[in-house]
Amino acid sequence: MREKLSMEQLGRMSVDEFKSSDKFPLTIVVDNVRSMHNVGSIFRTSDAFLVEKIYLCGITPTPPHREIQKTALGATESVDWQYADSTIEVVNQLKKEGWTILALEQTTNSVMLDKLKVEKDEKIAIVLGNEVEGIDQEVINLCDKAVEIPQFGTKHSFNVSVSCGIMLWQVYLSLK
Repeated sequence: MREKLSMEQLGRMSVDEFKSSDKFPLTIVVDNVRSMHNVGSIFRTSDAFLVEKIYLCGITPTPPHREIQKTALGATESVDWQYADSTIEVVNQLKKEGWTILALEQTTNSVMLDKLKVEKDEKIAIVLGNEVEGIDQEVINLCDKAVEIPQFGTKHSFNVSVSCGIMLWQVYLSLK
């Protein structure tokens, strides 16, 4: 028989413990995502994977907001974040700091996620795009690689927050 674990048994860290813990070398750049629920979900997933920082760019809504909080469930307090008007400026700055920039987008010459090779300790910044338009082409042009999640049904995309979770899991497996 299996019993559901209690919150005490899960041993979750506090916000202060999270803030002071070693993070995986992962950063998320959110390019003009409009849904507050998607933003909150990206925060919650980033907390689960010990992401260093989230950059919220362009029209992307920012905390504090109760619609973000509905899905973030407090992760806006644990995960460091910063707002920037320009995704291009954020990507250029991260490149100068030695981050490998991965656009999570369907492009010519994109790498299928299951074929993505990530070096141990490589600093990875993942760019996520707008729910309808995806990542702006000017931003894609700055990225080191475009990564695509294989799909087999009739739809040609996942929800951006679901894509974030799938991508983070695959990168996490490579970095651990």
